[in-house]
Amino acid sequence: MSGWDLLIENVHLATLAGDAGHDGNEGYGTIRDGAIAVRGGRIAWLGPRAEAALHGSAREERDGGGCWLTPGLIDCHTHIVHAGNRSDEFEARLNGATYEDIARAGGGIMSTVRATRAASEEALLAQSLPRIRSLLAEGVTTLEIKSGYGLDEACEAKMLRVARRVGQVLPVRVATTFLGAHALPPEYAERADDYIDAVCGMVPALAAEGLVDAVDAFCERIGFTAAQTERVFEAARRAGLPVKLHAEQLSDGGGAELVARYRGLSADHLEHVSGAGIAAMAASGTVAVLLPGAYYFLRDTTPPPIAALRAAGVPMAVATDNNPGTSPMTSLLLALNMACTLWRLTPQEALAGATVHAARALGLHGEIGSLAVGKRADFALWRVARPADLCYAIGFNPCAAVVNGGVWRAPAVPA
Repeated sequence: MSGWDLLIENVHLATLAGDAGHDGNEGYGTIRDGAIAVRGGRIAWLGPRAEAALHGSAREERDGGGCWLTPGLIDCHTHIVHAGNRSDEFEARLNGATYEDIARAGGGIMSTVRATRAASEEALLAQSLPRIRSLLAEGVTTLEIKSGYGLDEACEAKMLRVARRVGQVLPVRVATTFLGAHALPPEYAERADDYIDAVCGMVPALAAEGLVDAVDAFCERIGFTAAQTERVFEAARRAGLPVKLHAEQLSDGGGAELVARYRGLSADHLEHVSGAGIAAMAASGTVAVLLPGAYYFLRDTTPPPIAALRAAGVPMAVATDNNPGTSPMTSLLLALNMACTLWRLTPQEALAGATVHAARALGLHGEIGSLAVGKRADFALWRVARPADLCYAIGFNPCAAVVNGGVWRAPAVPA
């Protein structure tokens, strides 16, 4: 028997491991009246509490108080580092303007670009941290952060540096995504192909600085064509970086098939994905990242084809899509509720979507997303009667504690 750093007892474990959702253990990979042990920041053992003493002892022991313990939540799609606010556009939409009307008039993404370009690195970090703290208070332990509001190399690098700093100043693992192909900046008006040349040139430079974990693009009629997007993907491939894609949010542009052809990590939004796109994603293992916040905020009426994705066996993740224009949401628990109520995901699917499938959407499923020996010790403890409560309550945060890399903390992160 070797010593553990931490032992948490008197918890019900929702491991989300193995065939959770189809294993008969209430759909969550359940171990009732369980315990979990940590050594060196990783899971060393887990099982029934009665067996813990047979396997080891710990320097620190915690009584989980009968809470449910899940993998730490993962928000796998955010634009959370940005400056400014777009409540004026929210008001305009309520007065009849569409998202495309606002974008074509110079609003939308470009209004945030102007604010983000003008902000110093320190100001950008200061504006972003409160939003991120709200997520961490709800048990989020891993966060994806995209660039895409700089649209030139210096400002894109600034955003990505701030994203890296978030992981240094707060207890959260950050995965960065370069989204230079987010919108056409005004200095490249009517010259989209030239801008894509510039984006392709940014990829190796930003990667060489260690700022990029993946590359994304907005493949849409108000974004970039599939052909332009493929040029960005080729640049990512040359730099050895995985790709993902904003695809089929407003129309079917063939983005799902494209990102699947590059064995992309994820295709995100997908309200208008075709059967061919679903089949391609199923064959490539590309995750469907569902973003109910934008659907709700834009008052969309075309839901993603959940039944078809489910039938094809496409893994479905759920994320906040936190951004200032179409999903200013800082609650992953609310996103889970929306995915269930608006789109009829089951609670098991939704929770898997914010853990095991979200990890896969970041290429981190070997490290996080489920409770298994050897994985990183990122957990959340919840004062709930059953895991479905995490998808059920609206505006209620039952997070009792969080463990980040084996370190126990209260869920609220001080300012």
